[in-house]
Amino acid sequence: MAETVADTRRLITKPQNLNDAYGPPSNFLEIDVSNPQTVGVGRGRFTTYEIRVKTNLPIFKLKESTVRRRYSDFEWLRSELERESKVVVPPLPGKAFLRQLPFRGDDGIFDDNFIEERKQGLEQFINKQSCSVAQAGVQWCSLGSVKPPPPRVAGHPLAQNERCLHMFLQDEIIDKSYTPSKIRHA
Repeated sequence: MAETVADTRRLITKPQNLNDAYGPPSNFLEIDVSNPQTVGVGRGRFTTYEIRVKTNLPIFKLKESTVRRRYSDFEWLRSELERESKVVVPPLPGKAFLRQLPFRGDDGIFDDNFIEERKQGLEQFINKQSCSVAQAGVQWCSLGSVKPPPPRVAGHPLAQNERCLHMFLQDEIIDKSYTPSKIRHA
């Protein structure tokens, strides 16, 4: 009978050192949208934004990368994620149709204040919380809820498996004629 008694001893834990306590987190994905630059002239004028990524997630091929993207690239990413993944993707900052009208008293979509607002909106989009389709109807903010909030768009595990997200964040040029597929863990 002594053999059937459950072992109730505590698990042996290893002591925590300074590197464990103050080192980088075990998994992180940092994405910054910054440094807007307006290029071109006339109707060929547009603004690009620098996307800087730092991560230690094994699913990403590069641990640090910097690419430039324009608003239409964010639109492409959003439509690809909606089409290919099971992630509910938050909206982008709206199009600025009225700012594109001629004879305005300002620079329209090339006004510094507008570019700064759009940059913040794009960073919020890529870092905004999203959820899977199965979680979409769940009220995350209900009182007494013990469920964690859903991860960011780029931080969502289902979105991280999508090739379009990897191209958007880490490839210098986006191949918009790509064949949608999932990324395999390295």
